[in-house]
Amino acid sequence: MTILTRSTLGALVLLAALISALGRAVTAPRPGTDDPERGDVPGWVMITLMSAVLVAALLAIAGPALEGLFNQAIDQVSP
Repeated sequence: MTILTRSTLGALVLLAALISALGRAVTAPRPGTDDPERGDVPGWVMITLMSAVLVAALLAIAGPALEGLFNQAIDQVSP
């Protein structure tokens, strides 16, 4: 299993901080936008971006192990 290097971990932390800052900037209330029909689209955008980052991080960490499991399963099934 792959171990995260310091540079990879630092990049993930920096990316998470940037997404968090972007989310705060996008979801900040603006004067004159009290429309109750507007919804919470910026919040959903932030949640979607953060979910994508988590999936990418998990794939980067567990990708080689999952690939090994897949190859073992295929080798057992193939004649």
